[in-house]
Amino acid sequence: MLRAVLSLCLLPALALAAPPKVATDITPVHSLVASVMQGVGSPALLIQSGASPHGYTLRPSEAQALQDADVVFWMSEDLTPWLEGSIASLAKDAINVELLETEGTLLHDIREGATFEAHDHHDDDHGHDEHHDPHAWLDPENAKVWLNHIAEELARLDSANAETYRRNAATTRQQLTDLQAELEQRVEGLAGVRFIVFHDAYQYFERRFGLVAQGAISIGDASDPSPARIKKLRDVTESLDIRCVFTEPQYNPGLVKSVFAPTQIRATPVMDPLGARLQPGTSLYSEVLRGLVRSVEECADAT
Repeated sequence: MLRAVLSLCLLPALALAAPPKVATDITPVHSLVASVMQGVGSPALLIQSGASPHGYTLRPSEAQALQDADVVFWMSEDLTPWLEGSIASLAKDAINVELLETEGTLLHDIREGATFEAHDHHDDDHGHDEHHDPHAWLDPENAKVWLNHIAEELARLDSANAETYRRNAATTRQQLTDLQAELEQRVEGLAGVRFIVFHDAYQYFERRFGLVAQGAISIGDASDPSPARIKKLRDVTESLDIRCVFTEPQYNPGLVKSVFAPTQIRATPVMDPLGARLQPGTSLYSEVLRGLVRSVEECADAT
């Protein structure tokens, strides 16, 4: 009897010791948060692998995970405009962490037009009043900034595991530093590779690793291209002798074939900014970046 009473008395303390419930939007953000939480808990993933974040309907289990969350880490309303309303209605009491708004994040303006000039557009480190390209996770320097922020937010919620969060963040930052060195070595000699991407999601990756896409079939939200955009892409493909156009797992590769059928494009490898074919988890973020470099290598080999 005494043992039962003691057990009941301990229940509130045990409940308080539980790690916070965390929800994340896309798989790369989930990967970073999972790395920080490793050994303590696991975040919920709201947008499943293989789905486009630009338009998505939450499954009942995902909506429940959002409703249960103590904190939500997500990229930006510019990437997932539908998610802002879901957070407001289902997780209004949760801490809302929009990573693109994090102090120290390097931001680039949205690129205009079907084809891209050299990197001469404005960028800053956290301008909040402008619409920026939201695909900022493809620069590992931003991921390092966010790892610190994620760890501190979790530490405030869960002081008992604060040192674990901070230690995990420091370990993952070092791993990303090592990864950058690896990828910088691999991209040497690839700067002259001319390619077109499916949608304009890669400028953070391009600028970090010295690569330049010549254009994109779709704008940043992956909407269908206009006839004028298609004509301009065909013209630049012929004038610059571009032989490689990247498809993406989330979208119909038939669009690439229809757009470039009159041209001499001969290689359509896959470029995947979200890791659609990868298992969600702590290693996914690094594997996404490795996969992007591997895609450019395949393009170089094909041409």
